[in-house]
Amino acid sequence: MIPLSRILRMNETVIITRQVQRALSSQTDGEVRIAQILREKFPQAASLKVVDISGGCGAMYEIHIESDEFKGKRTVQQHQLVNQALKDEIQAMHGLRIFTDVPRE
Repeated sequence: MIPLSRILRMNETVIITRQVQRALSSQTDGEVRIAQILREKFPQAASLKVVDISGGCGAMYEIHIESDEFKGKRTVQQHQLVNQALKDEIQAMHGLRIFTDVPRE
C-alpha cells in the first residue's frame, strides 16, 4: 500500500509524519520465515508474534514470544536464545526488538 503523509502545523513548525498501512491479516515473507524458525526452535511457545516494523522491507522486526523454555532464565539469557535461533537472519537486519516471557499458569 502507499504510505500516507500528513502535515501537522504546530507553532509555525511543520512536522511531517508518515504512516504505513498494511492489512492486519497479511504477513510479509520475512515475518513468516522468522516465525517458522522460532516455532521450530521453541516448540513449547504458548504465543509468538513477529512484526516487520520497517514498513515491509525486512530491515527491522519486533518479536513477542512466550515459552516455557524461558523458565528460570534471566531476560538477557532469554534474548540470547532468540538471537542464537535467528543468527543467520539477523545478519541482514538493521535492528531487532525482542520481548520474551514465561506463560502464566
